[in-house]
Amino acid sequence: MTGTTTDNRRQSVRDEVRAWLEANWNPNLSLADWRNRLIDSGWGAPSWPRTWHGRDLPAAMEAVVAEEMRRIGAVSVARSGVRGLATATLLAHGDDVQKAKFLRRALTGEDNWCQLFSEPGSGSDLAGALTRAELIDGRWVINGQKVWTTSAHHADWGLLLARTDFDAPKHEGLSYFILGMRQAGVEVRPLKQMNGHASFNQVFFTDAEVPQAHLVGRLGEGWAVATTTLMHERRGADGLAAAGGKPVERQGPIYDEERAENAIAMEPYRWYPQRAGRVDLILERATATGKMHDPVVRQEIAKLLTLAKSAEWTARRARAAQAQGRAPGPEGSLGKLAASHVARAAAHVHTVIIGAEAMLTGEDAPLEGLISEILLSVPAGSIAGGTDEIQRNIIAERVLGMPKEPRSDNDRPFRDVPRNRA
Repeated sequence: MTGTTTDNRRQSVRDEVRAWLEANWNPNLSLADWRNRLIDSGWGAPSWPRTWHGRDLPAAMEAVVAEEMRRIGAVSVARSGVRGLATATLLAHGDDVQKAKFLRRALTGEDNWCQLFSEPGSGSDLAGALTRAELIDGRWVINGQKVWTTSAHHADWGLLLARTDFDAPKHEGLSYFILGMRQAGVEVRPLKQMNGHASFNQVFFTDAEVPQAHLVGRLGEGWAVATTTLMHERRGADGLAAAGGKPVERQGPIYDEERAENAIAMEPYRWYPQRAGRVDLILERATATGKMHDPVVRQEIAKLLTLAKSAEWTARRARAAQAQGRAPGPEGSLGKLAASHVARAAAHVHTVIIGAEAMLTGEDAPLEGLISEILLSVPAGSIAGGTDEIQRNIIAERVLGMPKEPRSDNDRPFRDVPRNRA
């Protein structure tokens, strides 16, 4: 589209959604009633296909719709947590039965999701998963263990990557399932983190069951499906949203319902701003402590802010690609790697500003211990969603066109590949 055509389309969408909202938005509705009305209209997920609760609009129009909803104070469909990864994956790879069963309930907020990928014995080698799925009497029986599973303690469904063929090469022997988390064969145990939070869990499967209808994609093609999930996850892990502003505190029953929902869904993510390094606090802290006048500290701050601004531009390019409807690609890895560099640099600058006091916790500590929480949280950014080393490999191979690292395990049956034992 030309610029004029795009502007006209944007204005047309704005006028249409504004008229619909003014005729339909009712803060006295229950959250469920409003969201169902919003989903039926297609304005809850306007870039989705009309067949599946959308309006077939370009992805760029999502921002226009969101602006109009904020203007009038309308509540959106449920978007928190792993729901977005689940819906994006099912839209790309799910069949009609799966879409009919899960998409709407994700938008209404009736279902919570978690991601069952990482395992204690395979680290960053996701394709080395050992969790086993065996077809027995018409159902998949799951045995194994996953770890670092955010929100597993309140999830209804999990996105599961499991091995269905030990005789195939490791990437070809994996399949992707939707697993019910509220069954006897699933045990969730929280993991206490060194920063004091407990947002992650380890999950154990003992003869857990998955119906055949919950196999996503084809048997043995789980790696391709998981790649879609990961690309969307990395696109959202580039740090651009980490500095987000304070939400408007509106009054009314529907807002109370939304706040209660978000309090549960977002509780595991409360420490994520600290994981990103809290660049937003740097100038304030340097001024408050008088270190802004120290030329060495000023130089470190300048280096950090330059890096952060460059990372922000990289993230915005990824967002622009998304707005144009382009599928997630290696730009997610670029953004994620940049975000982890920024976080580490920010942690360094926080310590340069206040020195050893950065290690203190409690009410008497700087910002009541927030700085120490930053230092303890930042390392997670270089690990979660694929380590920095994994992102560098992706960038080298898919962006720079460099040859892949020599491997000895890609063409061998997985059962013959030496591997770690949990």
